[in-house]
Amino acid sequence: KILRSNGIIIIGEAETKIQNIVASANLSAEIDLEKAALTLEDSMYEPEQFPGLIYRMKNPKVVLLLFSSGKIVCTGARQENEVYQAVDLLYKKLYELELLRV
Repeated sequence: KILRSNGIIIIGEAETKIQNIVASANLSAEIDLEKAALTLEDSMYEPEQFPGLIYRMKNPKVVLLLFSSGKIVCTGARQENEVYQAVDLLYKKLYELELLRV
């Protein structure tokens, strides 16, 4: 309805498909990004370019942006449960590797 009311012509039913979910979370602990960059595989951290660490998780296939404050952004998930799974796995990994400061 919104598209039609703005002059966009839709022929038939518009197909809606979720391609990418973006979610944010707060781990309630600071993250040692310097150590995380050396420890986490498939991570990239260039603080001169961007203040967060970019971590590419393989399963589920998502990209996580980690900030030293403990805030994270998860992108690339196609289902909501993938977001929860990714954040849970990330937290466990950061805890096990002693990368969190409470």
